[in-house]
Amino acid sequence: MRNALFVAALFLALSATAATPPGGSISSTSGPVSWTYAPVVAGTVIDTGTEDICPPGVCDEYDLTLSLPSPASTFYVNYTATLSIHYTWTSPVPTDLDIFAYGPNGAKYGPGSPDTNTSGDNYEDLVITDPVDGVWALRSVASLSPLPTPAQATATLTIATRTNPPTPKIPPHAATFVNYPADPNMAIPLGSTVNGAHGAGEPSIGVNWKTGAVFIESGNHTLRVLFNDGPSPASATWADKRSPFARVSLDPILWADSTTGRVIESQLDGACSTMSYTEDDAETWQPAEGCGTPAGPDHQTVGGGNYASPAPAVHTYPHAVYYCSQGIATAICARSDDGGLTFGPGVPIYNLTQCGGLHGHVRVAPDGTAYVPNENCSDAAGVERPAVVVSSDNGLTWTVKTISLTKSSRNGGDPSVSAGSANTIYTGFVNYDGHAKVSVSHDRGATWGKPFDAGTGYGIQNTEFAEVIAGDDNRAAFAFLGTTTPGDDQSSAFNGVWHMYVSMTYDGGKSWTTSDVTPADPVQRGCIWNGGGSNACRNLLDFNDITVDKIGRVLIGYADGCTGSCVNDPTANASVGPADAQDSWATVARQVSGKTLFGAFDGTLPK
Repeated sequence: MRNALFVAALFLALSATAATPPGGSISSTSGPVSWTYAPVVAGTVIDTGTEDICPPGVCDEYDLTLSLPSPASTFYVNYTATLSIHYTWTSPVPTDLDIFAYGPNGAKYGPGSPDTNTSGDNYEDLVITDPVDGVWALRSVASLSPLPTPAQATATLTIATRTNPPTPKIPPHAATFVNYPADPNMAIPLGSTVNGAHGAGEPSIGVNWKTGAVFIESGNHTLRVLFNDGPSPASATWADKRSPFARVSLDPILWADSTTGRVIESQLDGACSTMSYTEDDAETWQPAEGCGTPAGPDHQTVGGGNYASPAPAVHTYPHAVYYCSQGIATAICARSDDGGLTFGPGVPIYNLTQCGGLHGHVRVAPDGTAYVPNENCSDAAGVERPAVVVSSDNGLTWTVKTISLTKSSRNGGDPSVSAGSANTIYTGFVNYDGHAKVSVSHDRGATWGKPFDAGTGYGIQNTEFAEVIAGDDNRAAFAFLGTTTPGDDQSSAFNGVWHMYVSMTYDGGKSWTTSDVTPADPVQRGCIWNGGGSNACRNLLDFNDITVDKIGRVLIGYADGCTGSCVNDPTANASVGPADAQDSWATVARQVSGKTLFGAFDGTLPK
């Protein structure tokens, strides 16, 4: 009977008329515009991409023609506009509807906020800053709607004078950050001709909780930064503490075991890596084996944490350390039981029939479960989705677990995974549409919550370099590079302006607050090449990194590709230069206010 009722309800929804009225117009003088959406229905959570197709019964569209006092290209020089859409519905059963907006330039916005699945009266608000003029497709989508549910919407357009410089868009009580670029006048380390301040693409970051020392690795340079919290903002002292064992480098990686203070640096060298470690904040280094056998020749990662139960009978270091690398036909991980000095045999974790592309950084949960994220793995139906590759037996066996309600991005890129204190995992990635998404699992990746679009509030259309770190089980941070420019961000003609954004959750992923960490200083102008090899737009290389210090303060290691004259020059572009638009300056974004990821230290930083 239940199936018969659902089929009948679906038939009624499919037979329903379109939005009433089907379209309208709005301007700065028209006042608000209201309409009603036809009922929509979906028996299960609809897969990503439904809003793009907008099939009848599951989705309904209203076309809003937006008129500005003058064309957007000239109007937004001196003015700013906000298009606000208030979207409401009522249902006797738990229902999740979403509002999406598609601009005439191809930009996609939504879903609105808050994203709820409750009975009774519900709403979402979608706010679009500086919308272009033309026809907007505003779509009501059933994410999970057991009964055909109509919705109402009201659009309002407001105009204001643009401030110069623009007021930073920071939500109330959001965490704030200060950016610390590396000192270009650091002493040059022995064996080098330059220090590592510039040429710092694909940095990895770690913190020694015992001393507070922060490390960034890029190329074969290990940079150490010591923060002094006496002044406000804190001062920073940089030093290039390159390991004498770090010579040839095809790929660099650093991992800090925060609680023991051991810091490991790895330099890919063909089918293995050179490796060394320090336990005195890089004053001295000792060589290590570098990898297990076999190993892959690309994109290595190092990480570690608690052993899963039962731990191996013989281990001389408190934590398991993993070395994972990418082969041609498979990816391989090996485990060290002596803190990275030597490694056991390499174990395949997936092959080309399961996952393509490159994996991200290995992370280990408090319960000892090891996770390796990948942007492009196939689910049971053959759909390519982001995934985590999971081992719960200390790296002996691995299982691919795809993230439902997502699809692999057109440009790939490493996703990122991290586990909270009670093993909730958070995974950030670039979705198929270029948007920054983060999803949560409470069962080691077997099932996933509905992904959150962390860039909606800023209208982010393209994303690169997703990075996630968790603290307490209900707290996590998601950092990414984002641009409001739609289109192919791999094209040399792309003119996007990229900023660093950080989204924080303190309620287990139910809500996130996103801030622009670089509001007045772009990280890149132009494309961010994510296809390997040599490209003018590959100055940032393949990824950034994120970590926390002992109080849960978030720190992001990134390469700043737009410095000097590029910062205020809209004609600069990584594809064509000048050199300031093709930089890669090692930088740490350090949290200076708001709640950290460890609740025990709430109040330590200013609100």
